[in-house]
Amino acid sequence: MSTSKNHKIDAALADHAVDLCQRLLRIDTTNPPGNETPAAELLAAELAAAGLEPIVLESAPGRGNVVARLKGRGTKPPLLLTAHLDVVEVELDKWTHPPFAGEIHDGCLWGRGAIDMKNMAAMSVAIITKMAREGVVPERDIIFAGVADEEAGCRYGSLWLVENHPELVRAEYAIGEGGGFNIHLGSKSFFTVQVAEKGVCWVKASATGEPGHGSVPRSDSAVIKLAEAIARLGKKGLPRRMTPVMRDFIAALASHQPAALRPLIKGLMNPQIGPRILSRLPNQAIARPLLAMFANTASPTVLRAGQKTNVIPGFAEAEIDGRLLPGQSEADFLRELQTVLGDDIKLEVMWSLPPVVTEPRESVLLDTILSVMGETEPDAPVVPYLLPGFTDAKAFSLLGTRWYGFAPVKMPKHIRFADLFHGHDERIPVDGLRWGTQVLYDIVTRFTK
Repeated sequence: MSTSKNHKIDAALADHAVDLCQRLLRIDTTNPPGNETPAAELLAAELAAAGLEPIVLESAPGRGNVVARLKGRGTKPPLLLTAHLDVVEVELDKWTHPPFAGEIHDGCLWGRGAIDMKNMAAMSVAIITKMAREGVVPERDIIFAGVADEEAGCRYGSLWLVENHPELVRAEYAIGEGGGFNIHLGSKSFFTVQVAEKGVCWVKASATGEPGHGSVPRSDSAVIKLAEAIARLGKKGLPRRMTPVMRDFIAALASHQPAALRPLIKGLMNPQIGPRILSRLPNQAIARPLLAMFANTASPTVLRAGQKTNVIPGFAEAEIDGRLLPGQSEADFLRELQTVLGDDIKLEVMWSLPPVVTEPRESVLLDTILSVMGETEPDAPVVPYLLPGFTDAKAFSLLGTRWYGFAPVKMPKHIRFADLFHGHDERIPVDGLRWGTQVLYDIVTRFTK
């Protein structure tokens, strides 16, 4: 894996991060139920061995969070390094190698959480323990928080810490997930830094109708009403919108392409042309996330109706995963959704969190990220990125923390980051993890010196 001649990797630091990531992957923290405490305790032991004083806090039985602080001179506010310890479920029969064995094959470390995001926990702890052992006293305190429950909404993790122990995690800046990976467009590679993420609005949509016997069909049944509404949503979607971060993202991508390609890429910003361009991409795995960055989205995920085959039920409901663009409110989203589904469908908000935007977008930390990456990967520009999903930024930003998603990993062209995120055969290139550990170390030490 090529890298800049100026980027020399500290072998001991990189080895520590790989070893820690491997051990974390061997702990099954599938959420639900989570059971993050063993992972939190493993990291706490590493931190304590370096002379730090970590705290493991359980928000509920088995839902462990670990927090540690490398004390600095206090001349500037703290920096938070954070990662969630829970992972999403797996389908065992779809994996080439066991998802909780932490095995290395084909140059990659395999396991659920290798990308999302036990790699960031391992890198952060390796960095902070190295600094502690070397007696480094930075200008800023450096806080590490390994948290529970991000995959199910943060309620037993970062939100719980912010509500119950804000003094432990309050910081001026945070570095977490949401960016730091490379993408390939044409012959050019780019690295992403998350400066915004969509909000969440999970909704229960329901329909009612007259019940009856299954032998006498009803076109106005609750099931038919709901099915027709969901079909409209799937076909039509929600209105397309442009945000400042996406305008910057597309402009940055276009500026580094050959002149002949620039109008095509800039065309993605056009509400009439953009969707047609994306629909014709041969790889729709690339097109779908981009489409999601240009609109509020609503994905039906759970359907319920009836209990007997021969009874037409009088009630049907669907759960919808809604995501809101920066600048959009819960009320804006519900209005758009109601328009598509129709007035016959009742909407009930199950849970919501607002979008997060790091403002102002210029900062000393972002300048540091750009500076380090400019030296390390001078031919791969860093571009601002809007995350379609959500992260622990939702919680930590409530304390006024400015969040940058930058968990650095360098991916070879034949492995796409997006395919691994929540996918089968999740894995991280060992060289890419070692590279990322050094990059993150350079950013943290330069920013806090």
